[in-house]
Amino acid sequence: MTEDHISSYHPPLPPTTEEDRFAWLRLLRSRRVGPATFRRLMSEHGTAQNALTALPEVARKAGVEDYETCPPGVVEAEFKAAKAARARLLCLGDPDYPRQLIDLNDAPPILWALGDVSLLHRPIIALVGARNSSSLGTRMARALAHDLGAKGFVVVSGLARGIDAAAHTAALETGTIAVMAGGVDVIYPAENTHLAENIAAQGLRISEQPARLSPQARHFPRRNRIISGLAQAVVVVEAAAKSGSLITARDALDQGREVLAVPGHPFDARAAGCNHLIRDGAQLVRNAEDVIAALPTEEPAAPQPDLNDLMQDLPQTPQTRSLGDTAQLHGQILNRLGPSPIAEDQLIRDIGAAPGDVGPAIVDLELDGKIQRQAGGLLALAN
Repeated sequence: MTEDHISSYHPPLPPTTEEDRFAWLRLLRSRRVGPATFRRLMSEHGTAQNALTALPEVARKAGVEDYETCPPGVVEAEFKAAKAARARLLCLGDPDYPRQLIDLNDAPPILWALGDVSLLHRPIIALVGARNSSSLGTRMARALAHDLGAKGFVVVSGLARGIDAAAHTAALETGTIAVMAGGVDVIYPAENTHLAENIAAQGLRISEQPARLSPQARHFPRRNRIISGLAQAVVVVEAAAKSGSLITARDALDQGREVLAVPGHPFDARAAGCNHLIRDGAQLVRNAEDVIAALPTEEPAAPQPDLNDLMQDLPQTPQTRSLGDTAQLHGQILNRLGPSPIAEDQLIRDIGAAPGDVGPAIVDLELDGKIQRQAGGLLALAN
């Protein structure tokens, strides 16, 4: 139950100095700059500092007056808080940054990491499910996590109560990664504090959010795309018909990952989501062997292009367009979009314009708050 996933983005060159890292974080924390906009600005302006300099004018052209970038003091406070938590900054393109995230359209430009970053470079399986899990579901999550760990897989989940906590606990000895919705040093829920401490000591906690930030509802769907993006496959153990676990499953499909599910009793609402996934083509899971058998066969890795060569192919200066042409292109984009998200590549094909023209226009509209990116880098009109 997978779909092809093709990224049209090239990763930016990673920062090499503390000044560069500071500029990266300041750009990313600036208002209306998310992961996709960050990448677009980096490709157009070459460095984060250049993008920061250009951003107020980019915003002005998009109709946002008096735009201000993130104050340096905010970033200084974030670095200080992360240092106090002993968290490490991983930037997109760094050797320790997880390669499986690089090709995602909405890959986090930075991750704060607390623990053993080598786990990011081992085979990873995601186990997710209901917070109010049943006794049987909890036992199943523990068994899967333990047996997958014994086979050499790292288990990634979201540190929620229920299925997540059971999976992390069973995989502590063999390797587990907790992806946090808030800051890497903010434990939620509080009942998992001891587990989170054990994960930091024996496994890894990561987050794209600033240290000391308490998680909010909007952070959890963003967190889920990282869980699925890290993994070769996502296994849903228990999930209601409308749940965060199904969001993770949809993210996995958008990212080209395998989606598997543990079946449950038809009368148990906690199994409805899993049963729906199986009905729609997800692989049925009875044990760890079923998960391993469903993984795609490894093929010889294609030679990776040098990042310097990739950057040479990017446009060094944006093409000059008249205000009339720009307004017309903005109108075409907005007319094509609706509440249902579509892929950026599809939008470009529908409009029939050059990608080099559409990309900057999308950034303008994102900064203006007229369009938004959703899971998998899909575009839709802002609510």
